[in-house]
Amino acid sequence: MNNIQAGILAPVPRLARYLSFSLRTEPSPAHCLQSLNDSVDVSEAVIGLGASLVQALGKDIAGLHNFPGHSGPGLDVPATPMALWCWLRGSDRGELVHDTRAVAQALSPAFALVKVIDAFEYRDGRDLTGYEDGTENPQGEEALAAAIVSGRGAGLDGSSFVAVQQWVHDLDHFQSLDETQRDHVIGRRISDNEEIADAPKSAHVKRTAQEDFAPQAFVLRRSMPWADASEQGLVFAAFGKSFAAFAALLNRMLGRDDGIVDALFRISRPVMGSYFWCPPGKDGRLDLSALGL
Repeated sequence: MNNIQAGILAPVPRLARYLSFSLRTEPSPAHCLQSLNDSVDVSEAVIGLGASLVQALGKDIAGLHNFPGHSGPGLDVPATPMALWCWLRGSDRGELVHDTRAVAQALSPAFALVKVIDAFEYRDGRDLTGYEDGTENPQGEEALAAAIVSGRGAGLDGSSFVAVQQWVHDLDHFQSLDETQRDHVIGRRISDNEEIADAPKSAHVKRTAQEDFAPQAFVLRRSMPWADASEQGLVFAAFGKSFAAFAALLNRMLGRDDGIVDALFRISRPVMGSYFWCPPGKDGRLDLSALGL
């Protein structure tokens, strides 16, 4: 575990900031990426690199590609490719502001900060709907097997692939439903977090039962609620040894295999979707040897 970015496996923090960066055409990003690596402790942050950044460095990471957008009757799952993603973790919002400034400065002038999302822990790790989040997360060795690359050699082992989506909740609509209807959207009772055996097939839990796939589609969820002055929702982050498990889950949610769309789309919509490769960690820094850095 010494070669893993620690925040991937650690519990979700009290507060967080998600930073998304685009890549400028000039100068080369290599120097700025090294500057970031010198200034950021990966025990306090998780860093992900997008396909465009890896390509700009003249390298290839097998399995890394851009998030594919999707659309269907009455729903859209947008693709918003970014060059670099940073999940800043902490317990003091002021410190996160200063950390944001430090990251942006380290990455300038090759990168532009295009999106900042402030996130937080709600109650005991719940979504803003009030339901527990990540109940079926794998633990211990199973979490490692699901989320962390192994057997691919130095510079790759200990890395992870992360799918990141920002979801906007329609809480007014959700709260207009009675408790049974809400439970049937999620597929669990809010009262005790137990799965509902006779919930509709469209219930989110039934759509995303990770053990029901072949092969099983386990991911390590590290999602957090977010809110601004006008909207609120969830930043969904799913870490995997590849993107395959997440892609299978999303296809099932969209009803690609049986025509049943996840009921979650009735009360929430994604507005961002990106894929990143999270390099291994080494002595509190990123191991960028796979990129020749």
